[in-house]
Amino acid sequence: MDHPIEFYSEDVEFSLSNPEQVADWIASIVEQHEYELANLTYIFCSDDYLHQINVEYLDHDTLTDIITFDNADEEGVIESDIFVSIDRVRDNAQTLGIPFEDELHRVLIHGVLHLLGYKDKTEEQEAQMRKQEDSCLSLRKF
Repeated sequence: MDHPIEFYSEDVEFSLSNPEQVADWIASIVEQHEYELANLTYIFCSDDYLHQINVEYLDHDTLTDIITFDNADEEGVIESDIFVSIDRVRDNAQTLGIPFEDELHRVLIHGVLHLLGYKDKTEEQEAQMRKQEDSCLSLRKF
């Protein structure tokens, strides 16, 4: 299936082993929430690169695994650039003792869930976000 979902690598040597399957999975989650998928771009990068974006655009001087920019002009439409630190995902997967790909998929869908209106500022919201992530991960067919 052809989707307006693209994957790029900025300052790291990284590419998904199965971009079509990942794009299909993400698109199906968006569809389930009855949102229109206009354009979704993932940019894989290093900790340094993402830290710079965090400082420059969000005024946060911290490392993070993902930053989601919602570029949509209207409600119910997904148009976004999502930056993902491969360094951070790799470290977190190691710390959690889970496969890198599982943590990467959790982070990829985490960004989409934000675009679908889920928040994670409070403990309750965080628990709901985690539940949604797990639900989405269980829908992978690869």
